[in-house]
Amino acid sequence: MASEQSYKSHRRYVPLYHFFALPILVLNVVVEAVRLSRYHTIYKVWGVLVAIALVIMAFALRGMANRAQDRGIRIEERARLAGLLPPDLHERINHLTVSQLVGLRFASDEELPDLARRCLSGELTTGDQVKKAIKNWRPDPHRV
Repeated sequence: MASEQSYKSHRRYVPLYHFFALPILVLNVVVEAVRLSRYHTIYKVWGVLVAIALVIMAFALRGMANRAQDRGIRIEERARLAGLLPPDLHERINHLTVSQLVGLRFASDEELPDLARRCLSGELTTGDQVKKAIKNWRPDPHRV
């Protein structure tokens, strides 16, 4: 992971997952499909199905971890916003989407109120737009 995070370097790659396990699982689907094309047996069909199921499981597990992290971010960022936003915006904190809150977690305390206001006005609608608008990046080294 980069020592300083930015929009370009904030995505987290887990080498054993992204560069070892996942490619091998995908390659396994290809290997099993080739075996099936050469030998048409119910066992080879089963091998292809299991290989596909393993790839789907790998993506599903990563997605579940990300959704669990998003729940924590939602709670954490709403509490942070309650402490940093002006009183007139407090009642609108719950109008921010999870995607916007995920993006706002990288904003410094100084620029958070302005970015939140831009989200609430409809100017920044996605987490990616929020992240691109951040000038002073607040790193999150504990991402899933």
